[in-house]
Amino acid sequence: MAPRAKTRDRILEASLALFNARGERAVTTNHIAAHLGISPGNLYYHFANKQAIVAQLFAAYEARVDGFLRHPEGRSLQIEDKAVYLEALLAAMWDYRFLHRDLEHLLESDAQLAQRYRQFAARCLAHARAIYAGFVEAGILAMDAPQVEALALNAWIVLTSWVRFLATVGEGSTALDPLHLRRGIYQVLALESGYVRAEAAPALGQLLAAYEVPLDRLL
Repeated sequence: MAPRAKTRDRILEASLALFNARGERAVTTNHIAAHLGISPGNLYYHFANKQAIVAQLFAAYEARVDGFLRHPEGRSLQIEDKAVYLEALLAAMWDYRFLHRDLEHLLESDAQLAQRYRQFAARCLAHARAIYAGFVEAGILAMDAPQVEALALNAWIVLTSWVRFLATVGEGSTALDPLHLRRGIYQVLALESGYVRAEAAPALGQLLAAYEVPLDRLL
């Protein structure tokens, strides 16, 4: 059983690296097999098709985001938590950037994945609302319930479309680097800046400075 599991993991790792580097649509199962030095039949023993590989990679991404995008239990939120959330988001977006780049195509190609993604998106928005409400309760943000809902939705729209935006204004989505994604995090912080209470403003200013990337680095 161990060798089988090891080969399966290698297929997933190689697929993720190739999808991120070239884009999912440019990579076939034959490319993945050749990259690993295994036969296509060996790959199909573990995964019936490329959609099955994508579904497993999405499951890993989904579990990762579900693991950190939630209000902490048993305590109030603190301004320091913002950096924790932001760094976790940045790392997840970078490690699975092909999902953001090719999302519409992936969902159109797999109805089951599209259903899972809708459920995932609903959970993320609910958790984001709870987190923003927690920052309100902690005296860091000053917002009412409709503003919390709107901010959570706007942040989701920015984060999930940021990689595709970069592909339209820069040198192409395969030329991404982490700095490009840092600017996406900055854009979310900028959305929040109008709601920050005076006592929390210096800390948010430091975060904005840490994530700011000049636009001429992107365009």
